Amino acid sequence: MWIIILALCLLGMFTAIFGYIQQRLHEKAVREGKAVEEPEAPLIEEEECCGEHSTCEKDSLLAAVSKDIEYYDDEDLDRFVALDPATYTEDDVEEFREIFYTLQEVDIAGWVRSLQLRQIELPYEIKEEVLLVMRERREHH
Repeated sequence: MWIIILALCLLGMFTAIFGYIQQRLHEKAVREGKAVEEPEAPLIEEEECCGEHSTCEKDSLLAAVSKDIEYYDDEDLDRFVALDPATYTEDDVEEFREIFYTLQEVDIAGWVRSLQLRQIELPYEIKEEVLLVMRERREHH
């Protein structure tokens, strides 16, 4: 029992020493210009945005903090859960397109996030259209 405790303590000390040495070597490389210092990510308060982005990071698709699924009158799309978009028929693609074009611009990111949470992949044709609309929105704001 004491051997295990001693081994864990030695492992912890070794890890701490190794981390300290690695940090010092990285700092030295940054000073000498051999490495780039990694900037710290800014902390964003839950109820405010930094204003540097066209879309607030808390609304970003990547942020997706909330795991609550919101429906956009698209419950019928649940039949596409875990299906490969290559198997979608033209009628299926048209159904996605119809829902997409009835959305308000501010709801597009939420709709895509909802589909991701529901494990529904957009048809390839719609992905291109969604990206185009979102890119245009970013450029205009």
